[in-house]
Amino acid sequence: MSVPTPRRPDVALLLPTLGGGGAERVMVDLAGAFTELGHMVDVVVASRRNAPAVSLPDGVGLVDLGRARMAAALLPLARYLRRDRPQALLSTLEHANVAALLVRRVAPGMRVVVREANTVGQAMVSEGAISPLLLWAMRRTYPRADAAVAVSAGVAVALTASLGVPRERVALIHNPVITPRLREGAAQPLGHPWFAPGEPPVVLGVGRLAPQKRFDTLLEAFAAARRRVPCRLVILGEGELRGELERQAAELGLADDVDLPGFVDNPFAFMGRAAAFVLSSAFEGLPNALIQALSLGTPAVATDCPSGPEEILDGGRLGRLVAVGDAEAMADAIVAALARPRSAPPPEWFDRYRLDTVARRYLQVLGMPA
Repeated sequence: MSVPTPRRPDVALLLPTLGGGGAERVMVDLAGAFTELGHMVDVVVASRRNAPAVSLPDGVGLVDLGRARMAAALLPLARYLRRDRPQALLSTLEHANVAALLVRRVAPGMRVVVREANTVGQAMVSEGAISPLLLWAMRRTYPRADAAVAVSAGVAVALTASLGVPRERVALIHNPVITPRLREGAAQPLGHPWFAPGEPPVVLGVGRLAPQKRFDTLLEAFAAARRRVPCRLVILGEGELRGELERQAAELGLADDVDLPGFVDNPFAFMGRAAAFVLSSAFEGLPNALIQALSLGTPAVATDCPSGPEEILDGGRLGRLVAVGDAEAMADAIVAALARPRSAPPPEWFDRYRLDTVARRYLQVLGMPA
């Protein structure tokens, strides 16, 4: 375990690792915002090994429990909580949430808040996103939380209907993904040759190459759209389906017009220059990339999956919604999006996702002065 921090933290943020995912980025941004608002903050991870380097904001403590899996970190986590006695604990991602609630008794008086970013239920089990055992553990532990943060209205419903969290303990707080880093990243130069002046327009997808994201549907839709208008497709992200997606692109005759660059440090430069952004997921909680692309004025297409896209796109007023798995409808929406000019959402839309606004909402739920 890392060297103990020399003060009692006001808030500890628990997550499995400091990887490059959306949940991890949200927690790091919240840690920085809490610190700027005058709170002492620790970020607690099961392990930092095998994760991309993530710089924590100045003044934020790091506690590495030194375990490869969250399930193995229960004892080190209990020791940390007993020793450093944070006033409040905020956890995110399902394994970390279960762990936080299992060990909460070692720190009497500590307020425990879990953040849920997916519409949890049997659909996640059938998609292979979580195991039946984990779903059972969540149903046993989540009702013990002092509060549960839902990142969208659909997640809020699922927390009560699927996991038994009393409705009065569920707080709806959107993700704080509109940050200064977003604008700065979008303004950075982009060396990808497909974005040079005079090249065909680029359709962009972002996410882990996993079944949940349904990039196979996006490839089918792109193939149909490309037969009607010249365009190219870039999908940012890495995952276990890379080989299958590359084979599918080749079989569809798209090998020269589809690029999978993998994980990139600055996806915002791509978002700010893409002609259209497409989210093809089977399910989400609140897809950060869709919010970020839309905030940069990129025309958007999304599946009307549970949950998040319908809220983000204001029921389809800010972008086209299509049924999950409907490649034909997605192709029509892509063609329409490529013909649309770039335009930003209204100012009130931005307030839902601004870091400073969201951080203060979290502090209220954590019982901390904002």
